[in-house]
Amino acid sequence: MRILGIDIGGSGIKGAPVDVERGCLAGERFRLATPQPATPAAMGDVVRQVVRHFEWDGPVGCTFPALIRNGVACTAANIDSAWIGTNVESFLGRRTGCPVTVLNDADAAGLAEVRFGAARDVRGVVLVLTIGTGIGSALFLDGRLIPNTELGHLELAGTKAEWRASDRARKEGNLGWKKWARRLNDYLRHVELLLSPDLIVLGGGVCSKQDRFLPRLETRARIVPAQLGNQAGIVGAAVAAQDRSPQRVRSLVRSAA
Repeated sequence: MRILGIDIGGSGIKGAPVDVERGCLAGERFRLATPQPATPAAMGDVVRQVVRHFEWDGPVGCTFPALIRNGVACTAANIDSAWIGTNVESFLGRRTGCPVTVLNDADAAGLAEVRFGAARDVRGVVLVLTIGTGIGSALFLDGRLIPNTELGHLELAGTKAEWRASDRARKEGNLGWKKWARRLNDYLRHVELLLSPDLIVLGGGVCSKQDRFLPRLETRARIVPAQLGNQAGIVGAAVAAQDRSPQRVRSLVRSAA
């Protein structure tokens, strides 16, 4: 089964068909720049272009850089504040003519890792963190997503954790890997006090250099690098749309009967 996954970010909007049984892209990724300003009208046009590029008329899953509740954007990160209060699913559905499922971008990446990647078949509490411009988080209990955790906004040393321990903080502060790893480890230990995860999966762009900092981290939970890389958002978005589809619901009902 193939579903179109679209990863909506502050700088780019990327999409590809996804084989949701295998958890991999089923076609070449297509990317367009995120319009500036990133208003609903402008971004809706770009998402429609991505859908038309693939001549798609089925379900679409989209990541979104915001807290999403029942399809509505409650925040706006790196996009226009006009999105706040907008039902993103309904809006993009009208623009594309397709049924659209929307979820937070970090939640989508986490869903991909839990379904197909580093946390596949792991029971208990799993925390997936994306370390990049900020710190995104996705929390799971026995494979079930607890959405919109936004753990990068926790306070750490008198400021937001992502302002201190993200990859952007490392670069802007000109921090060596050893010093930055201490900051990241402080953050991870703080999260452990709150959630006691069984597994922590670290993703995001900085993990391409995991050998520089991963051996320096010391936590009670096992820590592993993410496996799906920059495909995680697209794959996770498609999986979320599959889980929402009526066909999927009917299949689950039959299997439970």
